[in-house]
Amino acid sequence: MSRPLVVIPTYNERENLAAIVARVRTAVPDASVLVVDDASPDGTGAIADELAAGDSAVQVLHRRGKEGLGAAYLDAFEWALAQGFDPVVQLDADGSHQPEQLPSLLVALAGSDPAGEPVDLVIGSRWVAGGSIENWPRRRQLLSRGGSAYARWVLRLPTRDATAGYRAFRADALRRIRLEDVHTRGYGFQVDMLWRAREAGLTVAEVPVTFVERERGRSKMSFGIVVEAMLHVTAWGIASRFRRTPR
Repeated sequence: MSRPLVVIPTYNERENLAAIVARVRTAVPDASVLVVDDASPDGTGAIADELAAGDSAVQVLHRRGKEGLGAAYLDAFEWALAQGFDPVVQLDADGSHQPEQLPSLLVALAGSDPAGEPVDLVIGSRWVAGGSIENWPRRRQLLSRGGSAYARWVLRLPTRDATAGYRAFRADALRRIRLEDVHTRGYGFQVDMLWRAREAGLTVAEVPVTFVERERGRSKMSFGIVVEAMLHVTAWGIASRFRRTPR
């Protein structure tokens, strides 16, 4: 794992992008950054191009429109594997995932679990000892905890923070998950990938992180998105009882 890549998907994040890229480059100087922009109408893509022009470690993947977080990550993973990057990190553009905590994820990814198995996927977890959330209302914390608990129960996942988006994958782990079979595009993408990781026999570790609510811009989360994800999880849970691959 000598070529880390941090993937930052964006849609209308012009207020946050430059700062988060700078923080990544400071926290892990040998990491490259791939900004994946879904044709943001606020000009985020143009800012990404400016950042790339000034730093050879920053590259931009322009997509034709807003097609969902999962679709953005899948395109980024395909690009990363083709370019030989390893590991590959997921990071939100709004500052909720603190780049300063990325070294702890990478250290865990280079290690092994208590049974001595190499770690394939590390999750920056809000719900393990030492993890926390700053500036979220109580209702949103309950929604997040409840969604994660429901996914864990239905899919029998041992991971405490099943919906977390701060993740670091070994390149080989992404190949073993068979990305071509992943069709989830919305909020359920994170649970989908975690379930597929378990089904593929991957070793998953969690490290505590502090999740910080964005200070600028608007959240993409909505009640409808959460409901859609829970419907997917329910369908996957039923499928798992019959040992079928998630769709």
